[in-house]
Amino acid sequence: MATSCPLNFDVGYLRDQVRATYEQVARDPVGPYHFHRGPEYACDFLGYDRDELACVPTLSSERFAGVGNPLAIGPVTPGMTVLDHACGAGTDLLIAAGRVGPSGRAIGVDMTPAMVECALAAAKQADLEDIVEVHQGFYEDLPLADASVDLVISNGVLNLSPDKHRVLGEVFRVLKPGGRLYLADVVIQRELTPEARSNPDLWAACVAGALVESELQTLATATGFIDTRVVQRFNCFYDTTAETKVAKDLFIQSVNFFARKAGVS
Repeated sequence: MATSCPLNFDVGYLRDQVRATYEQVARDPVGPYHFHRGPEYACDFLGYDRDELACVPTLSSERFAGVGNPLAIGPVTPGMTVLDHACGAGTDLLIAAGRVGPSGRAIGVDMTPAMVECALAAAKQADLEDIVEVHQGFYEDLPLADASVDLVISNGVLNLSPDKHRVLGEVFRVLKPGGRLYLADVVIQRELTPEARSNPDLWAACVAGALVESELQTLATATGFIDTRVVQRFNCFYDTTAETKVAKDLFIQSVNFFARKAGVS
């Protein structure tokens, strides 16, 4: 199970590789990457609503690199406080901000400075700066108070974490009782070899850190979440270099996943 990295794994190198990749995407979203990007990909592969996405400034939507569609998992309603967990350039964050409206809040956290800059600038362009706030920080140590958000959305980042127990524990901590997690992430159908799991370059490529699909529900339940379930699947790596980095029979794909914290908010 890839809930934590192998012994002697170079976590610092992995973090540097991930940050460098997404700094580059922020500077040049059209470059050669191992994953799809942009609004057409979001609509054609992941089912984003074209009209809703058209309201997001291109500064954000051109840098979209999610693997699923967390905002399709369930309702996002006016007045909610939503956390976009590793928000990137802010596409999901701004869509959520539009849904929660002026009585709600949309909070983004991301470790990549250039992505934070893009998200903040896009929020201003969309006239959503009164609803949106973005913090630079790590998903293992979220800069939010306990029980402070109604909903956490996450798109393609859990697989990059070398300590998934801690990441989901932080998500659980900041959710109010009854709060929900709408998570999209990469999964595989068969366990990788120890050699692949130990390769930080394959982790940075969103492959070696991916959970076997059945383990995602196991991990969420162990964290304390209830009502856990996969609700949708996507072929997000079709015709990309990531698809060729491991054997085809692993069947790399992504899922939309729902979980809930017990209680009533």
